[in-house]
Amino acid sequence: MGAVITPVAHATRVREDDGMTDVPISSGSGTTEDPWKLKTPPLSSDYTMHRDTRDGTEVIVCTVGKTVLVYDARCLDDLHVMLTGHGDWMDLGSADEQKPAKDGTVESWGRSPSNPIGGWYGLKKGLRGRFAMYVPPLMEHLGRAEVEHNSRNNRMRAT
Repeated sequence: MGAVITPVAHATRVREDDGMTDVPISSGSGTTEDPWKLKTPPLSSDYTMHRDTRDGTEVIVCTVGKTVLVYDARCLDDLHVMLTGHGDWMDLGSADEQKPAKDGTVESWGRSPSNPIGGWYGLKKGLRGRFAMYVPPLMEHLGRAEVEHNSRNNRMRAT
């Protein structure tokens, strides 16, 4: 799956009633026993991710409540390369599989026939969307991207 990356604990500045504070938004090592514990970009929902192998393919398993999504693990390296080439902030544009993704967003790239795998990084039919909701926080946790944490219209860029 490309270079070995050591996960780091990540905190973000969050406004509280008495000012700004550093709040941890991710932890874990990415194994089944110690999954990455992450928050969506708006910091509104918790979820976990871990590495696995399915049918000979390295995958990232994302569990949101009782829903399990699966992404091709090549997305981590491929997204970093794309963002590095892009060179600036890119809108996330998260959307469900059944809805069109806005052009020029991370979500549209994650399902585009012109990306390195030629289509969806999401592997579970019916749940292939939301790539830009769940993968960017993992990229941030791994130290490969910076992600905004506003209530909506978040963006990311390579680090």
